[in-house]
Amino acid sequence: MTDATQIGHVHVVGAGRMGQGIALAFAFAGLRATLIDFKERDAIAREAFARSALDGIARQLHAQAALGRITQQQADEALSRIDIVDRARASSTLGQARVVFEAVPEVLDAKRDVFAWLGECADTRTIIASTTSTFLVTDLQRIVTHPDRLLNAHWLNPAHLMPLVEVSRSDATDAGVVSQLVELLKRIGKTPVVCAPSAGYIVPRIQALAMNEAARMVEEGVASAEEIDTAIRTGFGLRFAVLGLLEFIDWGGCDILYYASHYLAKEKGERFLPARIVSSNMHESRKGLLDGAGFYDYGDVDTAAYVKSRLEAFGRMLEHLGLAPVFNGANVPSGADDLAATNACGATPASA
Repeated sequence: MTDATQIGHVHVVGAGRMGQGIALAFAFAGLRATLIDFKERDAIAREAFARSALDGIARQLHAQAALGRITQQQADEALSRIDIVDRARASSTLGQARVVFEAVPEVLDAKRDVFAWLGECADTRTIIASTTSTFLVTDLQRIVTHPDRLLNAHWLNPAHLMPLVEVSRSDATDAGVVSQLVELLKRIGKTPVVCAPSAGYIVPRIQALAMNEAARMVEEGVASAEEIDTAIRTGFGLRFAVLGLLEFIDWGGCDILYYASHYLAKEKGERFLPARIVSSNMHESRKGLLDGAGFYDYGDVDTAAYVKSRLEAFGRMLEHLGLAPVFNGANVPSGADDLAATNACGATPASA
């Protein structure tokens, strides 16, 4: 199997928003990307679509240039690495492709057509990564030749900016295919995580619960949409950018979550009952950091150094966002120009 470091060109079937974002992610990192417009069009419509797609990608690059992240020359260079071709033109060159991302609409028949075409045109060793957010890899492996080379690679929008890519494999997926795709994604600066074939992957599943709960609070009159979103931006979201959800449970102790969950379940319904593993950890004295074990094992961890590093990261993030506590801030007139200058460098809250 080809080493991921030797891959210099990827193919993306489906030239819509997600396909464009994936192509841009690779081109931005220095690789070539071929976008394949899989839909049948006449010559005029095909040319118009390709022009529109390239214009959309160019706008994303120009936005990065306007923000000072790249120069206009770098934007032009990245754009030059992307080609848009139709199905007929791609058929003659696809045999050389090492990795193909499938990004057509979330319709099983559309994906079946793509996989059948890839079965005819691509090499049997070509890695096929579906970007679906709807179908499990186990479902798709039933409609593809050589199912061992198929996995799902779920990108978050906007694909060219969001670091995370959720890679979902099944027992039938070749381990080498998984490792090669993971290394390729790391090469372009992404953060891949591997998960089992389960509806919602990781982020969408957690996200759906959180978003619906926020909507319920609006329904119940708990707070306005603006107040809830402020709470998320300046409370919920900040902490979990430094500590993951399970790490956060260990940090505070799962006993806190255990008792809070039972209280909320009594007041708001059984959906708040603690997960079985939370109850097990609670009863087995695996409550987290203070017990030396929880979802993570802290037996060989320098706890003081670990806590210090997390607090430092949290403090840096607050400083960057202009949200860090200001030393003597209550004594500075509101709106004073030197307010930021009084901010203690590296100041952190008492707890994360």
